[in-house]
Amino acid sequence: MSFKPTSYKLMNVADGHILEDAGWTLADPASQGPSLVRAVYENKKFSPDPELDGLYRYACWLPIKRTLKNSCAPVTYRSKGLAKHLGLDNLYITFSGWHPEIGATFRTCSFKETEAYSVCARLDAKDKVLVVQSAGNTARAFAQVCSDNNIPIVICIPFDCRYEMWFSEPLNPCVKLIAAPAGCDYFDAISLGEKLCKDSRYLAEGGAKNVARRDGMGTTLLSAVEAIGRIPDAYFQAVGSGTGAIAAWENNQRLIEDGRFGSNKMKIFVAQNAPFTLMYDTWKAGQRALVDLDPEEGRRQVEIILAKVLSNRKPPFSLAGGLYDAMKDSGGDAFLADNSQIRYWIAKFQELEGYDILPAPACAVQALATAIEEGKVKKDDVVMLNITGGGVEAAKERGIVIKEPDLVLSPDLPAEEIVAKVNALF
Repeated sequence: MSFKPTSYKLMNVADGHILEDAGWTLADPASQGPSLVRAVYENKKFSPDPELDGLYRYACWLPIKRTLKNSCAPVTYRSKGLAKHLGLDNLYITFSGWHPEIGATFRTCSFKETEAYSVCARLDAKDKVLVVQSAGNTARAFAQVCSDNNIPIVICIPFDCRYEMWFSEPLNPCVKLIAAPAGCDYFDAISLGEKLCKDSRYLAEGGAKNVARRDGMGTTLLSAVEAIGRIPDAYFQAVGSGTGAIAAWENNQRLIEDGRFGSNKMKIFVAQNAPFTLMYDTWKAGQRALVDLDPEEGRRQVEIILAKVLSNRKPPFSLAGGLYDAMKDSGGDAFLADNSQIRYWIAKFQELEGYDILPAPACAVQALATAIEEGKVKKDDVVMLNITGGGVEAAKERGIVIKEPDLVLSPDLPAEEIVAKVNALF
């Protein structure tokens, strides 16, 4: 069947100004201050389409022009093992990873595929090369989706994260991997991509500012509500940028407007991996503006933590519609997990639920345990636990290949030199 592009407009979250999507609008040019734009869909009813495959069953609330092959939707189920262990009556786990026994077939084992399938389906510029910056999971997801669908892309990563670029088979040569040198972090990969995008041939994916990225991630909540039949009372997720939590908050508002799934604002509970605690520290300080973090200290902290994907030094926390607003509006809170707690929950989760999870979602499980201890979650609350990745052990049993960087470039190089070197790859 042919796909009809989803009908929507964009809204400046700060002032409510409605504007048209010019094709790849990332911000309102008339905005008086930093603000996300949000998709406002013509269809106000949550209506999954059983005739569309994978993620695209939620196309009613995805800002897309087409569908792509090989996508998978998040899978939500009612927990037994972990729920009993934590003493919860209504714990629902939303899983985005590899566990075919429950219908989860994310080949890169991460919910970042939901972003990639949405963002790339929004893209229709045939003469542009997409640019994505990542510390691991996002890079792997976009690489796989673009490889499968023949979409040219440059992915910028820190060199130290190169072993995260594993796949079940060699990638299409339309995927180019650029690494910032050893010792660099995600922030350096961002700088590399920003310089590349000074050339008009390259199109910045946009990160949290891209409505397709957020609404792709927001399908985790749609999966949960479809399974539960109502909006949860509490939502738990580990955060690096916080984009997934923002997305859940936005879809919560759409579901309230629908009216059939309750009128409650679920509390947005987020977690970070100590000692990298930028957003946690800012939230606990009771302020919108991010606390100061020395770049070298930030890099040192990234070297220590297990969940390196939770290490964004420029998260969309402070701007209008960002994570601060999501947590403040929902009555949420922030929690921490150290490496030993993450290791514990990786092992315990596999024992209780039957599959392995990544360090980041293990951080979210610790946050849930802490919230229960502190009385912030009650025994009979309906809780959504967003397990954002896992099944790596089973996925790798099928065999893997590593995608080596095509170039290693310093982010300190002039933009013209970076562009020239990358141009030569195509």
